[in-house]
Amino acid sequence: MADLEGVKVAKNYHLDTPFANQEGFYVKGANGLDWGMKKHLSNIFDTKSGNTVMFAFDHGYFMGSTSGLERLDLVIPRLLPNIDVLMGTRGALRSCVDPALIGGMGIALRATSGSSMLNDDLSHEVLVVDAAEACRMNADCLAVQTFVGAEGQLSSLDNLSKAVNFGQQYSIPVMGVVAVGKQMERTDRFFKLATRMLAELGANIVKSYYCENFEEVVAACPVPIVVAGGKKLPEDEALTLAYRAIQGGAKGLDMGRNIFQSNHPVEMSAAIRKIVHEGFTDKEAFAFYQEAIH
Repeated sequence: MADLEGVKVAKNYHLDTPFANQEGFYVKGANGLDWGMKKHLSNIFDTKSGNTVMFAFDHGYFMGSTSGLERLDLVIPRLLPNIDVLMGTRGALRSCVDPALIGGMGIALRATSGSSMLNDDLSHEVLVVDAAEACRMNADCLAVQTFVGAEGQLSSLDNLSKAVNFGQQYSIPVMGVVAVGKQMERTDRFFKLATRMLAELGANIVKSYYCENFEEVVAACPVPIVVAGGKKLPEDEALTLAYRAIQGGAKGLDMGRNIFQSNHPVEMSAAIRKIVHEGFTDKEAFAFYQEAIH
């Protein structure tokens, strides 16, 4: 084990210097990947803006029927024009999403499970998707939940490593998803640790949360960070979160509840898209949203 005594805490993140190893391919940290991996990443990240709008609807895998997602077959088709990537379970995708409607849209396949909202500790999950299934689903990335600092840390990082191993073998990128439980801190110190760990273990994308000093979190992570929307916020606050995340260096938003629990989910997803791909400010996006719903 590494000797932690006397370890110097890093301070210089060179925020004014762009990521160096990015001349061959536009996605951060992907220069050394093969053609198939890059093709999948190009389905996730827009080639013009370099960013992505993900729609997360995988909540049912541990929450059951969730408010706003009672009828996936009805809500998902309405949102497709504003979404780049659908993030869901294989069951929801197969049963509720018509493949003829999504064309070349990216698919982030939830690859871990094992707990439910009835458990006090959600950190114990297992890998439930193998390489053959990922290929059958034509997944563009595998989403693996990780619990850095929680009781289930070892098993979740083992899940991530196994997914990275077969992902590399079959050219399927892996998205490490940073979980934040009740006892887990939501500080830049924690997110610098968690995001860097997942990248070091081989994740090609990291899904995390916005925090103070977010620019430093992004600079220290050698792969793209996509920011989770988290709990339901008022629409103007959710758009401010989206704007600050993109300004801070995030390469996209993975919005779930802040879209499907909005009173106007289609218009909200369109407003998020304006920020992520068209450079709208939060105020401009909220004005767009208000005009669209009236």
